[in-house]
Amino acid sequence: MSKPKNTIPNWKIKLHEIIYEADTATGKLFDIVLLILILSSIVLVMLESVGSIDAQFHDFFDIAEWIITILFTLEYIARIISIKKPKEYIFSFFGIVDLLSTIPKYLSYFFVGTHALVALRALRLLRVFRILKLVRYLGASHNLIKALKASRAKIAVFMLAVIIICVILGTVMYLVESNKNSGFTSIPRSVYWAIVTMTTVGYGDIAPVTALGQFIAAAIMILGYGIIAIPTGIVGAEFVSQEKKNVHLNTQSCPNCAAENHRDNAQYCYECGHILNH
Repeated sequence: MSKPKNTIPNWKIKLHEIIYEADTATGKLFDIVLLILILSSIVLVMLESVGSIDAQFHDFFDIAEWIITILFTLEYIARIISIKKPKEYIFSFFGIVDLLSTIPKYLSYFFVGTHALVALRALRLLRVFRILKLVRYLGASHNLIKALKASRAKIAVFMLAVIIICVILGTVMYLVESNKNSGFTSIPRSVYWAIVTMTTVGYGDIAPVTALGQFIAAAIMILGYGIIAIPTGIVGAEFVSQEKKNVHLNTQSCPNCAAENHRDNAQYCYECGHILNH
């Protein structure tokens, strides 16, 4: 059985290494410059929202924002042409984020008020995981998502139980406090109070005035602390289980389909089987 061959031109391979990968010096430099541009753009948008500052530096902000937008546009185009299957990048999470962070400045010419959407570029800071080689933390985030999915049935049952408890306790508080002008004017409002109290938020807009009501409120507060810990334990147990299955990953990106999170020393893409750049 013959091994898959790399049919991508050398210039695309080099461009791909620079843009998509952070293991090389040029790739890391590219990503660091990109992050600086993203941060600069966000700071510009924030300063532009301050009327006194914008009145003084509006022209500078506009020119700087256009320069950054053009650079992001060129980067977006380069990402598309540097892989064999562009749609894999275009419709990926980062591809959509990159597009959304580029078009607001262009849209501001046609629609008033859309320029503030440039702040969406903050989402691009997620690339810091690749630049600083924090892949193990990125892997941990994937494990957390898997743990949440694995725990969803248990959490759903737990949340249902909490809702039932809040309804019962809210009804009890309504019976105790309804005639005391303390704010418990209906069962739904009393249930709202029970939820606020159990989650330890405590807005203070409704408060019991009778001794029995205050005793029940104290019990709900104590119960709330215990309830908060339960879903943490459920997800934590699943997270530990996922961590045991964790395999160290690198920043290698497939030049064919843009798939990421390959294992260390992987030679071929786990998604499409294409040979990886080394």
